[in-house]
Amino acid sequence: MKISDFDYDLPLSYIAQTPKEPRDSSALLILQRDTGELEHTVFYSIAKYLYPGDLLVLNRTRVIPARLLARKQSGGRVELLLLRREDTRTWECLGGGKGLKAGVRLLLDENGPEAEIVEVLDGARRMVRFARPIELYLPRIGHVPLPPYIHEPLKNPERYQTVYARDPGSAAAPTAGLHFTPRLLDDLQAQGVKLAYVTLHVGLDTFAPVTEDDPATHQIHTEWCELLPETADAINQARQIGGRIIAVGTTSVRTLESAIDQSSVVSHESLVAPFSGSTSLFITPGYQFRIVDAMITNFHLPRSTLIMLVSAFAGRENILHAYEVAKREKYRFFSFGDAMFIL
Repeated sequence: MKISDFDYDLPLSYIAQTPKEPRDSSALLILQRDTGELEHTVFYSIAKYLYPGDLLVLNRTRVIPARLLARKQSGGRVELLLLRREDTRTWECLGGGKGLKAGVRLLLDENGPEAEIVEVLDGARRMVRFARPIELYLPRIGHVPLPPYIHEPLKNPERYQTVYARDPGSAAAPTAGLHFTPRLLDDLQAQGVKLAYVTLHVGLDTFAPVTEDDPATHQIHTEWCELLPETADAINQARQIGGRIIAVGTTSVRTLESAIDQSSVVSHESLVAPFSGSTSLFITPGYQFRIVDAMITNFHLPRSTLIMLVSAFAGRENILHAYEVAKREKYRFFSFGDAMFIL
């Protein structure tokens, strides 16, 4: 297996720059993974493919305004992107600017707290300690960190949040969930579809292309996730009555599969137990899924860990063929793009 096995050509014009309105008007490509059969529809018609007793598992993380503008004491401009909180005042960040060495002190714009680079990590990653907890200042000085391939300004920052976002902590949105509206969720529940929630705080490493020729040598960074007791109960009950466990997004997939890795009481009646902690689960073809029966997801970047994950679930050939068909049918790709339902 080589990273080139997960490459495909995508003209820039296919990358969605703005979200569809309303949310559930996005195109939806149905992929039957057993046969490779494809069907074209609209996201608000997803109820046609869901049944009473099915369980949708959604990631309720909330994107924080994690992009910070600063300057060095020497006057040089710096940009920080908060990735992961280490403790109350220390964050792992992505740093943009020259001379970001350990010991360099930073002055945040808008009278934010001072900060210091305390450790140089790999690449552009830095460990940064703020004089005071930065969360207190984010509503005033932080900016929503849109992916670098989106060049259009976002008029309404809430369009980069799911309608059920609750737990602040992500540097990027769990984009498969952006297609749901409150009305669609209500309609699905009235149909007998159950909802359950997990939390995984998304780091940008999830979306970054893999640069190694051999994916097995790629080191994926850890992300914090949580599966609460009520969600574990909902999963176990759904499985007992024959309902499908449907992950909304690759972040929900990784949370579910990480939780089952940690479950020590798995039985026929109890598939998964509550879980809270870090995950570095890297899913590639050959992985045996133990809990996810179907997946709702967007179209992913070539050579990324995410296209490898969906290839593990549906088969690389099925995924690459579906992407070529999607291009031919003018689907919109990436964060603000259209969706797939892999059954």
